[in-house]
Amino acid sequence: MQSRAVVVTALGTSQTLAWASSYYLPAILADPISAGTGVPRTWVFGAFTVALVIAAFTGPYVGRAIDRFGGRGVLVLSNFVLAAGLTVLAAATGPIGLFVAWALLGAGMALGLYDAAFATLARLYGHEARGPITGITLIAGFASTVSWPLSAFLDHALGWRETCLIWAALNLAVALPLNRFLLPLPPKSARVSAHDAPDAPVSWKPYREMFLLAFVFGAGWFVTGSMAAHLPGLLELAGATPFEAIAAASLVGPAQVAARAVEFMLLHRVHPLVSARIAALLHPIGAVALALFGPPAAVVFAVLYGAGNGLLTIARGTVPLVIFGPHGYGARNGLLGAPARTAQAFAPMLFGLMLDALGVSAIFVSAGLCLAALGALLCLRAKPSRRRKGLKPGDE
Repeated sequence: MQSRAVVVTALGTSQTLAWASSYYLPAILADPISAGTGVPRTWVFGAFTVALVIAAFTGPYVGRAIDRFGGRGVLVLSNFVLAAGLTVLAAATGPIGLFVAWALLGAGMALGLYDAAFATLARLYGHEARGPITGITLIAGFASTVSWPLSAFLDHALGWRETCLIWAALNLAVALPLNRFLLPLPPKSARVSAHDAPDAPVSWKPYREMFLLAFVFGAGWFVTGSMAAHLPGLLELAGATPFEAIAAASLVGPAQVAARAVEFMLLHRVHPLVSARIAALLHPIGAVALALFGPPAAVVFAVLYGAGNGLLTIARGTVPLVIFGPHGYGARNGLLGAPARTAQAFAPMLFGLMLDALGVSAIFVSAGLCLAALGALLCLRAKPSRRRKGLKPGDE
C-alpha cells in the first residue's frame, strides 16, 4: 500500500482539480457562457443548482459503492464523467446542452468531490482517517485560488469553450492517473457485511445523531452557499466600499487554509466535535463584530467566517467517522450530505431575497443558523457510548 503522504498528496491534488473544474467554474464563466449560448445568466446558475441537487441525491449511492469496493474506481470514474460534462458544456449552443452538461457535472461532483474522497480515506484507514482527511482539505483549500485566476486567464486568451476543454483535459491527463495509480485498493482482509452491500437500504439509524448532524451540516452549508454568492455585496451593505469588500472577501480562502493548518497541527489532539463547535461559533462572532463596528470589522468578519468554514469542512468528514465508525461510512456520509448540498444549492437565491428584504440584517439569519447548529452539536456526546463502541454492522 502507498504511504499515507503519497495518498494524501495525490488525492489532495486530484480534489483541487475536481473542485476547480466543477463547483468553482460558474463564478468566472457564467457570463461568457450566457453570452455564448444566448441563455440568460440566471439559467446558467439554475443549471448549476440542478447539478448540486443531482449531487445531493446521488451521494448516498456513491458512498455505498465506496463502502463496498473502495474509492479508487469511483474517483477514476468521476474524472471521466467530469471530463464528459465539460466537453458537453464546451459544445453547448442552447439551454438543452447547458442543462445536460451540468447534469453530467452534478454526477461527477457526487462521484469526485469531498464526500467521495472522505469515504475513500475512511475505507482505507478506518478510525485513523482523520489526519488524511485534514491533509487533503489543506491541499484542496486552494482550489478556488487555482480555478478563478486560471479560468479567467484562459477565457480571456482562448475563450470559455476552450477553457472548458482544457479543464476536461486536466481531469483526464492529471487527476485520473493520480487517482488510478497512487490510490490503493482497500486491504483484502477488510470484509464487507451484507449490511454494507450496495443494495442494502440506507438507514437513518441512530435517528437522534443522524438528524442532529444532518441539521448541523445543512445549516452550515446554507451559510457557505450564501456567503460564497453574496459576501462582497453583504459587506457593501454594511458600509464598506467595493474595494474594501472585495479585499476583505479575498481573505476567506487563506483563512480557511490557516484554520485547517491549525486543525492539522493542534486541534487533532481534541475530539472532532470540539473543532466543529468552534467552527459553528466563529461566524456569529464575526456577525456581532460587523454589526457593532461596521466597515472596520469587515476583515474580521471575513476571516472568522473563512476559518469557521475551513474547520466545518473537516468536521463534515471527521465527526461522522468518530460518532458512527468506519462501517458504512460512505453511504451514511452521503445521506448526511444530501440535505447539506440541497441547502447549499438554494442558498444563493434565498439569501439574496433576504438581503433584498432585510438588508445587512440578513446576517443575523445566517448567524442564528450557526448558533442553532452549535446547539445541535452540544447535544451530541463527545465520546461514543459503549453500545456505539462495540457496535457491529447490522446491529443498529
